[in-house]
Amino acid sequence: MVKLNKIYTRTGDDGTTGLVDGSRLPKHAPRMQAVGDVDEANSAIGLAIVAMGERPETGWLTVIQNDLFDLGADLATPVPDGADEPWALRITAGQVRRLEDQIDALNADLAPLDSFILPGGSPAAAAVHLARAVTRRAERSATAAAADVTLNAPALAYLNRLSDLLFVLARRLNDNGAADVKWVPGASR
Repeated sequence: MVKLNKIYTRTGDDGTTGLVDGSRLPKHAPRMQAVGDVDEANSAIGLAIVAMGERPETGWLTVIQNDLFDLGADLATPVPDGADEPWALRITAGQVRRLEDQIDALNADLAPLDSFILPGGSPAAAAVHLARAVTRRAERSATAAAADVTLNAPALAYLNRLSDLLFVLARRLNDNGAADVKWVPGASR
């Protein structure tokens, strides 16, 4: 269990931050950009939960918020060349499969898309669309970091599935897609 007695440590005043293994790197490093973007996605999901009110899917999103803290720890833990450390907190393939199962359950009652849709509709759907867009940015940051350092593959897959889940959830919140705002190409020319 994490115990924080002091919020500030002054160790980052030099522009570096510590990784789980004790090593330090610049706060602007691609790995840390990904960690920060995952944190922002988590915050956007928190806002979406508030906008959604009492719905069964809010429980899913609360579990996902916890997963995103795990994912942040995963990204902040270097992957060794050999066997992974037993203490390393990693996103697992099972967590990715859980998202896939949730996507399938949400998508079962939705009409197929016949157009791209604009982020919006109900306030709750708009909040979920924002969380989806922030999650996509976190995924881009994580894949950029993976170009420099080895990252846990299920962590990258998790972000990809999460944005898909949020897209389908937004459609569900828009009266199962009936209230989706459709893109009309060239409509404002």
